[in-house]
Amino acid sequence: MVLVAKDIVEPDFISLGREANALDAARQMKEKHHGFIVVISSKGEPEGMVTEWDFLAKIVSEGRDPSSVKLGEIMSPSLVTVKSSDGIDSVAKLMAERGIRRVLVTQDEKIIGAVTSRTILRRLEEYVDKISTQIARLQAPLF
Repeated sequence: MVLVAKDIVEPDFISLGREANALDAARQMKEKHHGFIVVISSKGEPEGMVTEWDFLAKIVSEGRDPSSVKLGEIMSPSLVTVKSSDGIDSVAKLMAERGIRRVLVTQDEKIIGAVTSRTILRRLEEYVDKISTQIARLQAPLF
C-alpha cells in the first residue's frame, strides 16, 4: 500500500483575495483552525500564501495595524504544489528540502487541498501501525 497526496489531502482551506485585510484573515484562520490562507487573484487563481509566520514576522513584530495590512503585502508569492498522484515520501522530501510545512495539492491543474506536515505525521503513524500489525500476523505460528 503506497500513500499518495490525494490520500492525505485536506480539502478544506481558506482562500481570500489579495485586498483582504490581515485582521479579517486572522479571524477566519482562528475560527477554522487553519495556519495558512491561499491568496487568489481577481480571476480566482492562486497567486500566493500567507501563513501564521507571515503574521508574526511581517505584522506583529513590526508593530503594524493588521486591519490596514493587505494580504497581497505579506504573502509569499511562490506556491509549492504537488500532484495528487505524488507519493507521500516525495511530498515529505520536498517539504524537508524547502523547509516548509505545507504544500498545495493539484489535480487536473486545480487545487484540491493541502498537505501539511501534521497530516503527514498523523497518517504515517497510522500507516506504520497498520504495517506492524500485518507483520505481526505473518510472524505468528500457523498452528
